[in-house]
Amino acid sequence: MQIIPAIDLIDQQSVRLSQGKFDKTTLIANDPVAQAKQIEAAGLQRLHLVDLDGAKTGRPVNRNLIETICRETSLKVEVGGGIRTLAQINSYLTSGVNRVILGSAALTDPDLVQQAIAQFGNDQIVVGIDGKDGRVAISGWLEESDVTMATLMSSMVAFGVVNFVVTDISKDGMLSGPNTKQLTELQTKFPDAEVIASGGVTTVADLKTLADNGIKAAIVGRAMTTGDLPLDTLAEVASDVS
Repeated sequence: MQIIPAIDLIDQQSVRLSQGKFDKTTLIANDPVAQAKQIEAAGLQRLHLVDLDGAKTGRPVNRNLIETICRETSLKVEVGGGIRTLAQINSYLTSGVNRVILGSAALTDPDLVQQAIAQFGNDQIVVGIDGKDGRVAISGWLEESDVTMATLMSSMVAFGVVNFVVTDISKDGMLSGPNTKQLTELQTKFPDAEVIASGGVTTVADLKTLADNGIKAAIVGRAMTTGDLPLDTLAEVASDVS
């Protein structure tokens, strides 16, 4: 089980949304760089960054801030939000980002994913599948589609994608536990892929349940900032697992 703390960015600040709703925003930190340094100091090694402005507008918005985090920490950073072109992917990967997450593009522009895998390799390209009631949502979760999460994942696996961040929007930011059933079903259906759990992870018990069900990585956001899963606890869990 790999623990991946998450920082969501709006207007150069760290925030959390509830169920992906932009009108339900909680300010976490005015200085995301300092927050990232705290994560590093705790002994954690990875960081999940989401450019929410980018996800909403369809273009990277907080890129300078993201590059600063990469430059001023040694964290292995993965970034999603508003990434729609090979040039944008290349720009991130050559400025310190370890992995780029393609979300909406996986549904609206599958050719981009195929080209990205061919150009950058499946270790640097991650597909984010966000949904509600098993259906995929895009554009910062503002639009819902008729495509099932399993169908999209199947087409992406065919392209050679192996890493998937899977988020149940109804669980995100709600501190109600992850959708273990859905995550387990997808991991079982696609055993050669790695399903990274996102949304609702709140307790050490949640992490253990996910691990017991074959999930090898989990993103922790709101619970990290509320004290339910503080950084020292996350670092301890990561250390115990490794």
